[in-house]
Amino acid sequence: MATRAAAPRRLTRTFAAVNIGSFRISAMIMGETENGELQVLGSGHRASAGIKRGYVTDMVAATFAIRDAIERAEKSAGTNVRSVWIACAGAGLASSVVSVDIGIGGRRIEDEDVEQLLIHAREMIQPDGRTVLHAQPAHYTLDGAHGVANPRGLHAERLGVDIHVMLADGAPVRNLTEAVHSAHLEVEGVVAAPLAAGHACLTIEERELGVALVEIGADVTNVAVFAGGMLLGLHSVPMGSGGITDAIASSFGIRRSQAERLKCVAGSAIASPADHRELIPVSAPGEGGDGAPVGPLARGADDKNRIVRAELVGVVTQQLAILTGEIGKALKLIGFSGSRAGQVVLTGGGAELAGMADFIQGALGQPVRLGRPPQLPGMPEAHHAPGFATLAGLCLYAAEDPVDIRAVGAGRGGVYRGFSRQSGVLSLVERLFRAVREYF
Repeated sequence: MATRAAAPRRLTRTFAAVNIGSFRISAMIMGETENGELQVLGSGHRASAGIKRGYVTDMVAATFAIRDAIERAEKSAGTNVRSVWIACAGAGLASSVVSVDIGIGGRRIEDEDVEQLLIHAREMIQPDGRTVLHAQPAHYTLDGAHGVANPRGLHAERLGVDIHVMLADGAPVRNLTEAVHSAHLEVEGVVAAPLAAGHACLTIEERELGVALVEIGADVTNVAVFAGGMLLGLHSVPMGSGGITDAIASSFGIRRSQAERLKCVAGSAIASPADHRELIPVSAPGEGGDGAPVGPLARGADDKNRIVRAELVGVVTQQLAILTGEIGKALKLIGFSGSRAGQVVLTGGGAELAGMADFIQGALGQPVRLGRPPQLPGMPEAHHAPGFATLAGLCLYAAEDPVDIRAVGAGRGGVYRGFSRQSGVLSLVERLFRAVREYF
């Protein structure tokens, strides 16, 4: 499905993103105008293929789906792209904070001091064979006092910095980038999905004061805690909204596609007294042609293949109770519980289920709100939804292009890229050669 956006103004920069999920692969092309305004030029999405729990399981299927999604976005935008930003949701993501400091001797802090500090911090990172996705300075400290955004021009005995480090398993990340390369695209950067979603859903103040971001995907739920402007803790739960779909299919003996439709159209996390009187057709309208049910009747259905809505809601809430229990355990493990608990922001495609925020708020005993990406000019209304938060966040992250300490002294380049940059001409020739070799 592709959506046509409004004609853009004069642009100074253009960037594209692809979110490679287990349920859906979506793409967005965004531009920045002369006055710094961001606007969506085009977007598109399609059903996922070859991806499971954030890992590539079928390279050919994943490559085709990625190429299809980006072509839909290109058609919508009326322009072609050569490189994209991608998100990493699985691959054993892990977050940590490295704190380092150096002596200044009470004098005025210069640019060279900050560069020396960051180079020293870079040497302190111990990835232990894993891939470093991000290594970003969050806050500087002066003589142990935290919260300094820019220490240049100030005086101190010691200058320190807190570095947020995000690690991932190397092989799954390389598989993701290889799938994108095989779709004839370069990888501009790989961004941890919780960081991208945080850019779309959380305010700067929330990230400073402390907030938990729960991103419910089809197969994985990422639970992240932000505070002091950094992602301080992360835990992945190997289950998501796809488990609810599977439970519906199993409970009523129906196809997974029927179960997914029932969940989205009639499912709810909150029961109501009217549910016991409402009958829900299992087959989609027109699916039987003459109105007859398609295939065998669902378990417990009437002769028109309708089930009682209360039974559907019962299956949904039973699975949600299991998922919420795991989310609660993850928050406790990270330290976001008890007196240290606070606001929880719920996002991801699974958060779009009716009543989800109310259910999880009641289960956790913490305030919960839905997290949506900002409504940017040109953004389709359908993409102003939790399920597209990571996609929009990738573009917002690309626009911000935060500093990464690995780029200090070697030019900009703030995230894992996983390839050697080539000139535009050589890159185009290589992509054309790959396309000809593959299709002819």
